[in-house]
Amino acid sequence: MKFKFSFIVFMTLLASCTENYSPKPLGHHRIDFSEKEYQLFDSKCSYQFLRPKNAVVIEGNQQCWYLINYPTHNASLYLTYKKLNSDLANIIEESHKLAYDHAIRSDGIIEKVYANEAQKVFGVLYDIHGNSASNLQFFLTDSTNHFLRGALYFNETPNADSLLPVKEYIKEDFITLMESLTWS
Repeated sequence: MKFKFSFIVFMTLLASCTENYSPKPLGHHRIDFSEKEYQLFDSKCSYQFLRPKNAVVIEGNQQCWYLINYPTHNASLYLTYKKLNSDLANIIEESHKLAYDHAIRSDGIIEKVYANEAQKVFGVLYDIHGNSASNLQFFLTDSTNHFLRGALYFNETPNADSLLPVKEYIKEDFITLMESLTWS
């Protein structure tokens, strides 16, 4: 009797396994990007620029510092402003060091120089690849009075593959900010 029962269970299991099974590859969440829309952000300080409408601007913990929060993408752009006092070289070196502190975890850093002679806006965009804490950073200056630095941070564990589409989406906002920045 035990043999018949085992045979029936075995045949049932064998008959139910007619479909080939293959494991599904790991996937990532679907990310929906909104249409790009910008509005002028006129700070209480010496600069203004175009900012994305889908982001929230929050005042920072020091004067002229701001946080541009992307709530739908769990990311934040930290803006820090300094008034120059003949210390441009030191401040640029500090900004460069802050960007390259992420080189340990990154797969590489691409620097893109930016210059707008008409508006007197000069700077560098640091595109940091890989699993670093900050994926995009920049600084902008007029070389005499003003210095603005920005750094993008995601509020989650870095994963270059899943964050890359969001990083590229926000990178457009960085470029728009850099190209539209004016000093007052």
